[in-house]
Amino acid sequence: MDRTKRRRLEAKGWKVGTTQEFLGLTPEESALIELKLQLAETVRHKRKSLKMTQIALARRLKSSQSRVAKIEAGDPSVSVDLLVRSLLALGTSVRFLRKTLLL
Repeated sequence: MDRTKRRRLEAKGWKVGTTQEFLGLTPEESALIELKLQLAETVRHKRKSLKMTQIALARRLKSSQSRVAKIEAGDPSVSVDLLVRSLLALGTSVRFLRKTLLL
């Protein structure tokens, strides 16, 4: 957010801060959320680059299309385990995952 907009909002009584502050997240919780969102985006990008449908990925995972949609949307019910399994099912290398997870 630019400084002018921030000043304008604060002048009208709004409190401006980060999502982490608003939700009261610890740095660890915030980092986990960011990691999960990055992995979810990588799943979507990799699947699309392979010209694969969500249904095809669901079949590889022995899951459902709606679950793949949740994976790609970064739904909080999706575990890191499922995100990693999805990337492996798409042919992502363990080396890439190590690099990604060790940010």
